[in-house]
Amino acid sequence: MNITEITSTKKQTAERLRLAPYCCVSSDSTDQLHSFAAQIRYYSDYAKKHPEYTLVDIYADEGLTGTEMKKRDELNRLIADCRKGKVDRIIVKSVSRLARNTEELLVLLRMCKEIGVSVYFEEQGIDTEKLNMEMIVTFPGMAAQQESVNISGNLRWSYQKRMQSGDFNCTCPAYGLDLKDGELVINETEAAVIRRIFDLYLQGYGTLGIAKMLNEDGIPRKHGYEKWLPSSINYVLNNERYMGDALLQKSYTTETLPFRKMKNDGRLPQYYVENSNPAIVSRETFQAAQNLLRSRKTERCKRKSYPLTGKLRCPECGRAFRHQIVNGKAHWICSCRSSGATECQHRHVREDIVYEIFTDIVIKLKTYRAELLGTLIHQMETMQDRTSRNQERIRQIDKEIADLGAKNHVIARLHTSGAMNAADYAMQTSGIGNRLTELRIERRQKLTEDEDDQLLATLKDLNTILDEYEPTVEFDNGLFDEIVESITVDSSEHLTFKLIGGIALTEQIPKKGR
Repeated sequence: MNITEITSTKKQTAERLRLAPYCCVSSDSTDQLHSFAAQIRYYSDYAKKHPEYTLVDIYADEGLTGTEMKKRDELNRLIADCRKGKVDRIIVKSVSRLARNTEELLVLLRMCKEIGVSVYFEEQGIDTEKLNMEMIVTFPGMAAQQESVNISGNLRWSYQKRMQSGDFNCTCPAYGLDLKDGELVINETEAAVIRRIFDLYLQGYGTLGIAKMLNEDGIPRKHGYEKWLPSSINYVLNNERYMGDALLQKSYTTETLPFRKMKNDGRLPQYYVENSNPAIVSRETFQAAQNLLRSRKTERCKRKSYPLTGKLRCPECGRAFRHQIVNGKAHWICSCRSSGATECQHRHVREDIVYEIFTDIVIKLKTYRAELLGTLIHQMETMQDRTSRNQERIRQIDKEIADLGAKNHVIARLHTSGAMNAADYAMQTSGIGNRLTELRIERRQKLTEDEDDQLLATLKDLNTILDEYEPTVEFDNGLFDEIVESITVDSSEHLTFKLIGGIALTEQIPKKGR
C-alpha cells in the first residue's frame, strides 16, 4: 500500500495579505472621540509600516455599544466583506473592542475561521491564525461581558434613584429639545416643526397626511431617521414632554446580555414630573390634541369595528373573513362560505389567537431584526451595485471625522490650559459638532443609497418602525394596522402574515386555537 501526501498547491509565497483594521469606541465623549480618531490614524500608519499587508479599508464604529453586533454598521460591513473574500486578516486593539458578548464573539471567530480569515488582538497578543485560541479568547471575552453587565447595573441603579427624586431628565432628548449641561432646552428649529404638527392635527389633518407633508418639505428627523411615519407623528402628539411634563421609566433595559429595551407594562414603577422642562406647546393645545385623538379613535371603532376587518383573506375565493361569536368567543370565517355563496373549504380562526401570533411575530422580528431585515436590506443594496465613488467618499468622511475628533481634543486641551477663552472654545466646538453631524448624516446616506426603489424604501420603513417599537406582550392595534397588509388563513393550522416591504411570514396556529 502506497500512501502519498498531497501538498496544497495554494500559494504560500509572499503575497500581501489584505488587512482590515476594526476600531470602536463606546461613547461620544471628547476623550473617546480622541481615541476613535487616534485608532484610525494608527491603523492608517500601521499598514504603511508593514509591507506584508495591503490595506482594504478601515472599519470604524463610533459611539456604539459592544454588547450587540447588530447595532454596529461598520462591523457588519466588515463581516460582509469577509464573506465576499475581500479580507484575509482582521486586526483589533483588544477583545472588548470586537465584542463584549461572549456568545457573539465566538460565533464571529468561528465564522472567520471557516472562511479563512484570521483575527489578531493586539492587546492580548492573540492570533487565531497560529493557534486554536477559542478558549483563550473566551476568558477575556467573559471578563469584558461581566464588565458590561456591572456597568449596566450601576447605570440602572443611578437612573432609578434620580427618577425617584425627580432629578432625572433623559439621556436622549426628544425631537425639539436639546440636552445642554444636564438641562433640556428648546431647539427652536425643531420646535417649529413640533408646533406645526400640533396645528395641522387640530386643523383636521391625519397622521399619514402630516407625515407626507413633512417628507415632501424635506424636514429632517433626529437620530439618523430619514422619513416621517404616521407612528412618528402619533408619538409627537402623545409625548407629554411637549407641554413641559415628563413620564419617567416608560421603558426599561433588561438585566442580562444582550441588553434589550422593553416597554414598561407595569413591571417597574413610573414617575410623573410636572414642569420638568420648557414647554414647546401650551397645555391647552396638548390637551386639545389628546381629546381629538380620543374622539378619532372612537370614530374609527364605530366605522371599523375590529382591527382584523379587511385583513383576513380566504386563499380560495379571495374574499375577506367576517366576525362571528361562537361559544362566547370571537371567531373569523370566510364571508362567502358563511353566506353560502361559494363552496370554499370551511375555515375559521379565533380572533385572540391571531392577536397572539401577531404579537409573537413582532417580538421575534424586533429581536432578530438585524439578522432578518438587516440582511435582506443589505442583499438588496448589494444588488443595486454601490459605486466605488461612494466607497471612496465614505473613506474621506471617515478621515474627516477622525481629523475633527483630534482637532476637538486639541481645542479642549487649549481651553483647559487657559490658552483659549470660553467664547472661542464654544464657537469652535459648536462648528466642529455641526460638521460632525453633517458628515455622519452623509455617511449614512452613502451607505443606504438608491432610496427611490419603492420596495427597498418600504422595507426600510418596516425596519425603522420595528427599531422604534418597544416590545410588549399586549396586542398593539396601531402597529398591526401600520405594518400588516393582509393575513391568509392557509388552513386550520397555518396563517400567513403579509407585511409591508414584501415580507411574508407563515406561522403555526397553536392547537388551543384550532
